[in-house]
Amino acid sequence: MCYDAGRMGTRRRVVILGSTGSIGTSALKVARRIPDRMEVVALAAHSNVAKLAEQAVEFGVRHVCIADESKCDELKRMLPSGVTVHVGDEGLCELAALEDANMVLISIIGTAGLRPTLRAIEERKDLAIASKEVLVMAGELVMSKAREAGVQVLPVDSEHNAIFQCLHANPGGSTEVNRLILTASGGPFLRAPREELKNVTLQQALLHPTWKMGQKITIDCATLFNKGLEMIEARHLFGIPIAQVDVLVHPQSIVHSLVEFKDGSLLAQLSCSDMCFPIQYAITFPQRVDGHLKQLHLEDMCDLHFERPRLDDFPALNLARRAAELGGTMPAIFNAANEEAVRAFVAGRISFPGIWETVQKVYEQISPHSSAMELDTILADDFAARTLVHQLLS
Repeated sequence: MCYDAGRMGTRRRVVILGSTGSIGTSALKVARRIPDRMEVVALAAHSNVAKLAEQAVEFGVRHVCIADESKCDELKRMLPSGVTVHVGDEGLCELAALEDANMVLISIIGTAGLRPTLRAIEERKDLAIASKEVLVMAGELVMSKAREAGVQVLPVDSEHNAIFQCLHANPGGSTEVNRLILTASGGPFLRAPREELKNVTLQQALLHPTWKMGQKITIDCATLFNKGLEMIEARHLFGIPIAQVDVLVHPQSIVHSLVEFKDGSLLAQLSCSDMCFPIQYAITFPQRVDGHLKQLHLEDMCDLHFERPRLDDFPALNLARRAAELGGTMPAIFNAANEEAVRAFVAGRISFPGIWETVQKVYEQISPHSSAMELDTILADDFAARTLVHQLLS
């Protein structure tokens, strides 16, 4: 995708959807460190009214949104006069369309980020995408509309931001790419024998060795479904066939991803494990500024290790590749089935391997639509997949 460098490098007026989560709080750290390049104009959260109100007061925003409508009155009592409170899914779309914003950071977990993403594109707001579900479910639709509107889509996931940086360091861009290589930490069960996975507890699944994240994404990292979602996301972001998207396990989480070019050369992006790096780069692109982030000292590090993922023991990557190859609404089905299976695991209804076993059963019993260019079709198949999971588990 083409990026207009002339529009970038100026002060960003940013709406943050998902401000109380891990990405949102990291984005606010960036805003504190580079106030000359980033102004926060609106904030949205799901239900954490206390944290949202605190953030709104600190940054002096005039618009906030609480997705949980039952929390609206409580939030209003915590805010100073003059702050407009928006509510629910429609409120998220209203924030995405604010006239005084020129960028919307989508960091909402799950499907809730899709409608505000499309609304931001309609209003010609540039996007910083951290919610991989948006592009997994509707990558064709979102990227097509972004191209039509001249909207810039900048990745915030550390892996995709790394690939983005590597591609923009190469004048030939994606036309000279042989492979995109996403790195994975391997999660907490990298060395766990296959027979022990059936006994994994929720507490064990939440012990990620590198990153501190929300519950859903942490479990996805443990199953490798997160990396599967990232494979599909990369295919849409960079216009690369899924056959050219690969994954390597890299437990140190220092090399955030690599690009292999047709001449055999590899470009990699390295930094300390801190989400402020990719967020800041998305905000300041194509320039780099001093955000007072921790520097990486290679001479103080141990060896960097890479290995192939255990595809037979963790089938998520193969399921993701199959969904991308089938295309249409199959990636949306893949995402929805996984979300519901994770909920069932958290509730103690299925085992850890039951997550991917449930997704495999959905694959066997559902027929996707061949096109994913209509929002209603995508959401209908998303709902059908969730319904089927509930039927399977009942």
